[in-house]
Amino acid sequence: MRSPSLLSLALLLLAAVVCNAQDFDFFYFVLQWPGSYCDTRQSCCYPTSGKPPADFGIHGLWPNYNDGSYPSNCDPDSPFDESKISDLIGRMRTNWPTLACPSNDGVKFWGHEWEKHGTCAESILDEHSYFQTALNLKNQLNLLQTLQNAGIEPDGGYYSLSSIKEAIKEGTGYTPFIECNVDESRNSQLYQVYFCVDTSGSQLIECPVFPRGRCDSRIEFPAF
Repeated sequence: MRSPSLLSLALLLLAAVVCNAQDFDFFYFVLQWPGSYCDTRQSCCYPTSGKPPADFGIHGLWPNYNDGSYPSNCDPDSPFDESKISDLIGRMRTNWPTLACPSNDGVKFWGHEWEKHGTCAESILDEHSYFQTALNLKNQLNLLQTLQNAGIEPDGGYYSLSSIKEAIKEGTGYTPFIECNVDESRNSQLYQVYFCVDTSGSQLIECPVFPRGRCDSRIEFPAF
């Protein structure tokens, strides 16, 4: 077998660099309502640190492409290292809690988010910056207060989907995508809210594309 030429090796190296380039077009920043996560047939488990606050929690900060596809698991050589976010753990437990069963401390959830999504933005945000950026975005949006300012309360009542979108657009300046799930009675409920963020992670933008999904015209905002 002929040995590869220097040119062939150079082309292979260039291809590897291109394949590993962590380019993407924007982030989805996704906030989740814990009352809707728990109000399903599957139910939920509170983390070992106790019941989270009755507030939207972070689900993730996800690199995305303008065509709706997304990169994932971009760097297997960059596993999650809890020690790198040791100064953020208190904020993470409050703002990025896990509700998965069995009850746990959230480290597995955070590790999944970093390894699947965060490593695809690693050239821009290292592990600490990735989590800190998401925490700062949540504070900036203050989503629950925005809804409450419009009279939309997590009290088990039903609100029109359009009024929820309008309240968020009015309060944040940006159009959200609303994802619904269903409770045990198959009622549609406010589950997750998607915002779009530029590739630096610092600036909210209008979404180039929304995920697929639908909600009823009136949806429940369950208590937690």
